[in-house]
Amino acid sequence: MPNIKSAAKRDALAKAQNAKNRAAKTVLKTNLKKFEAAIAEGDRETAVSAYKVAVKTVDHAATKHLIHKNNAANKKSQLTVKLNEMQ
Repeated sequence: MPNIKSAAKRDALAKAQNAKNRAAKTVLKTNLKKFEAAIAEGDRETAVSAYKVAVKTVDHAATKHLIHKNNAANKKSQLTVKLNEMQ
């Protein structure tokens, strides 16, 4: 327990931000898994729509500094390669 009022405020803010970041990372992982499932299913139309959502989520995560911008670029590149191999 913090003894100083400002430390207590910072602790509360840190917990709130941690929960927000955890939720955003969960959304990111879920959308990537949905794309992988669409690829495994073999339905091109579903894969394309899942790809668009996944790329948007990766970009959002990079913007919010949840993942590094190079990590985001690498993920998007790999998603594109998997989608193009599906043709």
